[in-house]
Amino acid sequence: MGAPLKLVCPAGSLPALKTAVDHGADAVYVGFRNATNARNFAGLNFGEGQLKEGLAYARRHGRELLVAINTYAQAGRSGLWRQAIDDAAALGADAVLLADPGLMAYASRTWPQLRLHLSVQGSATNAAAIKMAHECFGVRRAVLPRVLTLQQVAQVIEALAKAAVPVDIEVFGFGSLCVMAEGRCLLSSYATGEAPNLHGVCSPASHVRWENQGQTTQARLNGILIDRFAPDESAGYPTLCKGRFNVGDATYYALEEPTSLNTLALLPELMRIGVAAIKVEGRQRSPAYVGAVTATLRAALDAAARPGYSVARAWCHTLDPLSEGQQQTLGAYSRPWR
Repeated sequence: MGAPLKLVCPAGSLPALKTAVDHGADAVYVGFRNATNARNFAGLNFGEGQLKEGLAYARRHGRELLVAINTYAQAGRSGLWRQAIDDAAALGADAVLLADPGLMAYASRTWPQLRLHLSVQGSATNAAAIKMAHECFGVRRAVLPRVLTLQQVAQVIEALAKAAVPVDIEVFGFGSLCVMAEGRCLLSSYATGEAPNLHGVCSPASHVRWENQGQTTQARLNGILIDRFAPDESAGYPTLCKGRFNVGDATYYALEEPTSLNTLALLPELMRIGVAAIKVEGRQRSPAYVGAVTATLRAALDAAARPGYSVARAWCHTLDPLSEGQQQTLGAYSRPWR
């Protein structure tokens, strides 16, 4: 059995950060209250004072604080992103999560002592890309996109070890799924004219419309029909990648189903192949969500480190209602692409 998995949990607010720490997170990832992070929701994220308080709280409990600066710098505004790196380094954050190679170059040159993690937004799906990020910028951890099978994850880890590349691998363990090349969310940008990475959400609420058509409910994004729901169907929040489309003679979720990733059943295997950390999606979620998911995964990870692991019914009872559409999947870990 491999080394214990670290639990990395989200926080979009100071109460969520403290809740994650209190319920057993090994590390908490946060973002500044601006366009430098991919969950730039109004009313969420951290100002300087809150971040200092959050870091002090994490330190008192022996936990790590990671700062997500994971969007791509805009032309003419790159100073905002460099300043975010400066602020995180000056604060004493344990690591920053970056996707933009230019920002990685700036961070490694300006703050050589600052630990760099390659964000999932960087879409690095193979060992060669991760090796390059380490050699060029000193990246120490890479978060893999949610498109790789379990075998492919193992191959990445094996290839890095064979090449003596000292980069830890982090994978998502619970939360909403993202389609295809993460960090390249062009479908919603095309539909709304607003990039998800800069506006914090795939489907901005201002563009979402629900319309009743006879016995069905239609979900539209900026006028584009995303889905139709029968009276007895649960109507999920409309995002283009999780809409149903007519493909040939069939109508189905052609890109991604509106379900949540849940890897409870895979924890011993992820540990065995050498994954270093499990990540929970959801900086836009409430402190109650963060607390419930963190406590459940903490219990599961502790159990997975011992022989005779099995998924406890109580864990499922807690996580089922928190899943998108109250449905769960093992995602790409367990199935081939269509």
